Amino acid sequence: MKPQMITLHINGRTHYVALNPNQTLLVALRDLGYTDVKCGCEKGDCGACAVFLNGVAVNSCLVLAGQADEGEILTAAGLGTSEHPHPLQTAFSDAGAIQCGYCTPGMIVSAKALLDHKPHPTDTEIRDAISGNLCRCTGYAQIIQAVQSAAEKMDAGGEG
Repeated sequence: MKPQMITLHINGRTHYVALNPNQTLLVALRDLGYTDVKCGCEKGDCGACAVFLNGVAVNSCLVLAGQADEGEILTAAGLGTSEHPHPLQTAFSDAGAIQCGYCTPGMIVSAKALLDHKPHPTDTEIRDAISGNLCRCTGYAQIIQAVQSAAEKMDAGGEG
């Protein structure tokens, strides 16, 4: 297979890369050093690789990198900085919603997608929104609490 040149705009940085046509966005992101995008199941079942592509949350293992050519990609790490974390990042830490941390970036992406469309979600809506993300450590209670807390902080004037 002949590699194709593509341009990826990731977390505000532009990357020009040559990739095989069958390479997934997940592999491209990992190869570029975006370690917050986790490789879990590689078939769209676990949500560990969730990112925003042109404003839509997607499992990057199900997207060919070529489909993201010239696209805007935002990973969980791109939501905030250590000096100015996104309210979801702070809420996950404060609520103890991070155990091993493997699922956390994907959970945060799914939670942000929910809060972007539904700023005042119910518990059921939160559960539905994160249902495509698997966690083996927290039991989900802390994750739901973190999303609720972030929604309240964002509603009170925090950033979104």
